[in-house]
Amino acid sequence: MANAIPFITQRTIAHPVSMTGVGLHSGLPVHLTIRPADIDEGICFIRTDKPDAPPIPARADLVTDTVMSSNLTIGDIKIGTVEHLLSALAGLGIDNAIIEVDASEIPIMDGSASVYTQKLLEVGIVEQSATKTFLKILKPVRVEQGDKWAELLPFDGFRMTFDIEFNHPAISKDTQHFSFDLSTKNFIEHIAKARTFGFMSDIEALKANGLARGGSLDNAIVLDEQKIMNDEPLRYKDEFVRHKVLDAIGDLYLIGYPIIGEFRAFKSGHALNNDLVRTIQADLSAFEIVTKYDKVTPVIDYGIKNFS
Repeated sequence: MANAIPFITQRTIAHPVSMTGVGLHSGLPVHLTIRPADIDEGICFIRTDKPDAPPIPARADLVTDTVMSSNLTIGDIKIGTVEHLLSALAGLGIDNAIIEVDASEIPIMDGSASVYTQKLLEVGIVEQSATKTFLKILKPVRVEQGDKWAELLPFDGFRMTFDIEFNHPAISKDTQHFSFDLSTKNFIEHIAKARTFGFMSDIEALKANGLARGGSLDNAIVLDEQKIMNDEPLRYKDEFVRHKVLDAIGDLYLIGYPIIGEFRAFKSGHALNNDLVRTIQADLSAFEIVTKYDKVTPVIDYGIKNFS
């Protein structure tokens, strides 16, 4: 057996970082600040526009709404559209952070996790003097809804495999599958820039239901019946399925730990992703909490280098 490697440490950011944007669904301006947090504090959201509001931890059991986004609620206090920011935190291996926001929704920025990723890298990521804790999948767990499904299986690392199914001229059949092994390098290069997307045929109905009021060609890929309407070309030829992976990384981070396992999904979305997390958490035989491995290399590489 190989010698056990030293434990991987927890991480937070070196300095606070602020940014301003618009809520994708509310259409309202939002100011957000991400601050360093102490060891074992985890990811926590605070509504600064609600002085008496309780902190809202990033937990799957607090997800109360999954229509077009993942939304956390305690009482009447809501933090909406958390998945893109959580995806950036997961991809960079950040365990502890306080997220202050002055509205009910995290700003959409450019529709991807790229702005969050770059801002976090700019202020710096620091190692903390405590062990990073992982949730290791011990047996296959699967959830289904109609023809949609999502599952997590045992795997020595964190692999994401996703398939979508759209019958649209601008989404070719050979761009509807994507698989990759999560590392900070792979996240930055292959996932972070993938934007959310939607169809013109759905927009009026969404707006009538109070959704997508802040959506525009600046923060989403928009498709009509034949083509992509944006002037900016796709950032990846398979940007649509990569964004679904981005969403899933953020949704799965609500399990409270980075995951050691393989995620596979077909047409999954926020609701099914959350159902999968809750199903695993309810079955204590499906996982174990671990900190060390009998390996000579880390199970997930969170190495930070200079990425464009």
